[in-house]
Amino acid sequence: MFRPGTGEIILIVVVLLLLFGAKRIPDLARSVGQALNMFRKGMKEGITDIEIDEEDSGNGENTDGNS
Repeated sequence: MFRPGTGEIILIVVVLLLLFGAKRIPDLARSVGQALNMFRKGMKEGITDIEIDEEDSGNGENTDGNS
């Protein structure tokens, strides 16, 4: 996978400063962090829901057709 070096990171920071300005960068970073947290929380809830559904479908039901 692509791993940026020092030069690339500096270039990205300069471009971000030019696009958004120094005052908006902290707000942008905060918004990205909040979005990542919400994504992780949603993924965790989805996995929990799937596990609960699997447990419910396995309780007392015979799914292979044999009695």
